[in-house]
Amino acid sequence: MISQQISLLLVDDDESFRQGLSSILAFYKNSNSLNTEVIGEANSVEQALKLTIQKSPNLILLDMELVGSDGITALSSLKDINYSGKVLVLSGHQEDDYIFQAMQKGAAGYIFKTRVATQLYEAINTVMQLQIYLPPEVNSAFFRRFQADSDSIARKKHQLHLTQREQEVLELLAKGDSNEEIAKQLYVTVATVKAHLTSIFEKFKVTSRTQAIVTAIKLGVVET
Repeated sequence: MISQQISLLLVDDDESFRQGLSSILAFYKNSNSLNTEVIGEANSVEQALKLTIQKSPNLILLDMELVGSDGITALSSLKDINYSGKVLVLSGHQEDDYIFQAMQKGAAGYIFKTRVATQLYEAINTVMQLQIYLPPEVNSAFFRRFQADSDSIARKKHQLHLTQREQEVLELLAKGDSNEEIAKQLYVTVATVKAHLTSIFEKFKVTSRTQAIVTAIKLGVVET
């Protein structure tokens, strides 16, 4: 059991569902099961980001359907602001693609809304101990998809004949780093970075940094 106080931000466009979550969390606190405190509620990505910056919650409980946007956008936006806490997705979507995308974008766990009453306690404990939470009913499907995706990326990398160093350069390039920044992070010279880029351009059959990034994203050899 986690002894520290856990500050939570509830992000869901259904007010009644947020109220239900608050009641469950209050029960955990009153029964000394989990020391939780809801520090804010949001129904959109914009509200969620604003409250995250203002209040720095330890944990965000995030729906996949929000006002004017979705949970995947929220997860990407949280990465952009360097949110250091954990995100636990509570969703009505049970499709493998939703689960996989959420975990790819940085979620620490995923629960179906129909299972919240029975799984939320374990899920919070798990993610706050820096582990991944996936309920039994999605574990096997998720890892099959993960393995298939990993195998596909590995095949693409092999077919492109990218070296490990070229892959590292490509990932930093996709993040927007300059040649000088890439050289500094990889402890090589700028000339070496340029040589790697020339090789990447040839393998991708492109002529610019932007084209290389777009191609890498389309092929799935770098994360977006």
